[in-house]
Amino acid sequence: MTSKAKKPAKRKTRAKKPTGDLAPHLLARRLLAWYDRHRRILPWRATGPGYPAPYRVWLAEIMLQQTTVAAVGPYFERFTRRWPNIEALATAALDDVLTAWAGLGYYARARNLHKCARHVVENLDGMFPETEATLLELPGIGPYTAAAIAAIAFDRKATILDGNVERVIARLYRVGTRLPKAKGELLALAARLTPAHRPGDYAQAIMDLGATICTPTRPRCVSCPWQTDCAARKKDDMEDFPRKAPKAKRPQRFGICFVMLDAKGQIALERRPDKGLLGGMMQVPTSDWRAKPWPAAECLSMAPVDARWRMLDGKVAHVFTHFELELRVMVAKAPKISRYRLVEIEKLSEVALPSVMQKVVKLALASL
Repeated sequence: MTSKAKKPAKRKTRAKKPTGDLAPHLLARRLLAWYDRHRRILPWRATGPGYPAPYRVWLAEIMLQQTTVAAVGPYFERFTRRWPNIEALATAALDDVLTAWAGLGYYARARNLHKCARHVVENLDGMFPETEATLLELPGIGPYTAAAIAAIAFDRKATILDGNVERVIARLYRVGTRLPKAKGELLALAARLTPAHRPGDYAQAIMDLGATICTPTRPRCVSCPWQTDCAARKKDDMEDFPRKAPKAKRPQRFGICFVMLDAKGQIALERRPDKGLLGGMMQVPTSDWRAKPWPAAECLSMAPVDARWRMLDGKVAHVFTHFELELRVMVAKAPKISRYRLVEIEKLSEVALPSVMQKVVKLALASL
């Protein structure tokens, strides 16, 4: 009898771990390696070894709220030339700070910036606290800003979650919950990835990733260090994330602005109340901003002085966070003007005039 030939033993192979299941520390390591090659050069970032000054990180993060990097750059440069440290900013007049801020919008940020600077100088010997909890006690600093300062300026392990990071994390894990409800879920996922090693660089890296690669439309996935791990890319539906609740339509408001010049060609301005929309900023006299347009018959009755008022043909449109504004503009020359601050037209740039009022003045001057 012949014995049966033995079958060759099967070669054992190690199962491949799905790329999407990579450990958080490996994802962080790859992102940091990408950042070391591709980081953006920004004026508030450190250019050599060590960490950037807390003052510069704080100033940049406040400016960047609801504002683009491109818009912030020139403002940051002007601010730091004029007020190079927190002591200088704390001693500045609030009106000077508001004037320097004019055009950046969200003017409560400027008021809180000045308030925070004074608090840090007067109560903390000019030294920023290093932890998220203590940073949150400062005026105008919320969870995102506190985490950014703690991580970037002090290299503390802290998790940031701005719009760019929300988008990256929502796509990486294909989070189906809609914003803003998804914020807690996204923060928890982002916290899993935040490393103890180089947390400041990691925070800036994930912001850069969202700003330059994982963009809202047409993301450059082929250049992404997480391309093989991204759940949304595997389904080829990256632009569907993050999912957002439908936006409510902004209500419309209407107002009348009165631009008047005295005999010397100076323009009459007044200060808005310190609290509320555009608090503490300057403006030309204006009616209330209401839900219905003002009838032409009522416009003259609201004029601040008796003069030969003329209604301009054009309109000024401006979008605020919670409503859209349409302003009609009336102009007049009044030889004697009291109660108002008179400013030479050439010196309007030295006044805290918000963007909407800059538009009004521009329309008015073009008609004279």
